[in-house]
Amino acid sequence: MARNSKRQSRASTSAARGAADFNPDYTDVKNDLKRIGTLAGTFFVILVILAFVIPMVMK
Repeated sequence: MARNSKRQSRASTSAARGAADFNPDYTDVKNDLKRIGTLAGTFFVILVILAFVIPMVMK
């Protein structure tokens, strides 16, 4: 029984240490989201412009 409790305490301390060391870097994700937002906004503006231009050309 004593062996089992030592294993559990080691596992819990290593898990706590791992949680404290977890420091992800999301700079690439932020850059990708900015790029996606920019492209989506650009395409939306193009669609709005085309919605006004196409009916004028079809007359």
